[in-house]
Amino acid sequence: MQCSAPWQVISAGFPQQNKMGNTVVITGSSAGIGSETARVFAENGWNVGIMYMNSQDDAETLEKELENMGVKTFCGKCDVSLPESVKRFFEDAENTLGEIYALVNNAGVALQKLFCDVTEEEAKRLFDINVNGVFNCSKAVLPSMIKAKEGKIVNISSMWGICGASCEVHYSSSKAAVIGFTKALAKEVGPCSINVNCVCPGVIDTRMNANLDKETMDCLKEEIPLMRIGTPRDVAETIYFLCSEKSDYITGQVISVDGGMII
Repeated sequence: MQCSAPWQVISAGFPQQNKMGNTVVITGSSAGIGSETARVFAENGWNVGIMYMNSQDDAETLEKELENMGVKTFCGKCDVSLPESVKRFFEDAENTLGEIYALVNNAGVALQKLFCDVTEEEAKRLFDINVNGVFNCSKAVLPSMIKAKEGKIVNISSMWGICGASCEVHYSSSKAAVIGFTKALAKEVGPCSINVNCVCPGVIDTRMNANLDKETMDCLKEEIPLMRIGTPRDVAETIYFLCSEKSDYITGQVISVDGGMII
């Protein structure tokens, strides 16, 4: 059952606002897909909120790089699994950058392990970050987006969220949850002209896959119709498109950036 009417009621009392401006927050943006996405936004003149959890040096290096491009930045530590940490980050980011027009829920962790060997603590941590983190950050930005009647949210799932992966049952399940969240939220906030979409990367050349040896990577290439491993830029450009005005009539979609590996 759909129930979008409450958002319409909530937002009806607010006058139509001017465009919120080109400000994006990217969770987990200190490296890999996140940092490359930050670069793409900065190259297009957006102000960028850089969120990290552990890699402070990488995040601060990225912050200087983006500022040299002439954009405003905010860099802060945040544990996306903790609502209070998320609340503080977004309050500080808005005080520095202004209202947030786009959110990229990129922060995530992986786990390769036999299902029966995964501990309760490992499973909880994975879902706290990969699923609850998306909930917490989306909840933080939505009130302003609803008031302005515009905004873009892009959630990063995985090709394994679509088809599942052996020895990655918990990871695959968490990423499937992100897909379900995307579709449901898109229906709920669509009446407020807020777009919610999902990107599912395939095998991408990032730290997350750095543990794979050359033989494994070569085998993976053979399974990919485009015959190459993806780059963070491949994913970042898709994310940027979904946050730009060119995607204003696209919502609730799950877009694979995997070279055709999952067809």
